[in-house]
Amino acid sequence: MANPASDRISAREAREEGSERRRDPVATKAALLRAAVAEFAAKGLAGARIDEIAQRAGVNKQLVYHYFGSKDEIYAAALETVYAEIREREKALHLGDLPPLAAMERLIGFSFDYLAEHPEFLALLNDENRQEARHIRGSERLEQMHSPLVSLMQETIERGAAAGVFRRDLDPVQLYISIAGLSYFFFSNNRTLSAIFGRALDTPKVVAERRRHIIAFAMGALRP
Repeated sequence: MANPASDRISAREAREEGSERRRDPVATKAALLRAAVAEFAAKGLAGARIDEIAQRAGVNKQLVYHYFGSKDEIYAAALETVYAEIREREKALHLGDLPPLAAMERLIGFSFDYLAEHPEFLALLNDENRQEARHIRGSERLEQMHSPLVSLMQETIERGAAAGVFRRDLDPVQLYISIAGLSYFFFSNNRTLSAIFGRALDTPKVVAERRRHIIAFAMGALRP
């Protein structure tokens, strides 16, 4: 037997979805990705809900499936989004236009500042590690994003070595991991470190001190 109330709901949802599809698809996808980043950062893949992503974006949840297919797929797209943002910001540093010492100092400071300003990036990385990086491993786009950065770091290292200000045995991947790790550990473990050492490590003063320490520490490791 037909359910009039259910029929009305289905008809209403169909009208809403049709209206939403007439929106700018680029803007709709962008809104969904912003919402997905926030939802997955807050709750992880396991706890996030498509309903909540749609609600955050202000669209019908069917559009999530229309544009992305599944929760796993929009999760992968959210990861690509946050990685694309940091890679674009790194390109904007124009490291190749700077002397090698200044280029490395800028990159180290940027890496620290980005994590300080983007806790959602940390949260997504932590969750993807719990997923054994299966979404990152399956993304050709993410693999392509990292190649230009490694090449740029290699070029900067070579320029610095030729100028006599950097060691000649530096590996760009190892160096990037070390630079990222110095900042990542501080922010991802800030609460436990604060508890262990009995110090508030999240105050602006302490964060600024940590930034100066990391830059000096990393730059010292680069020198011959």
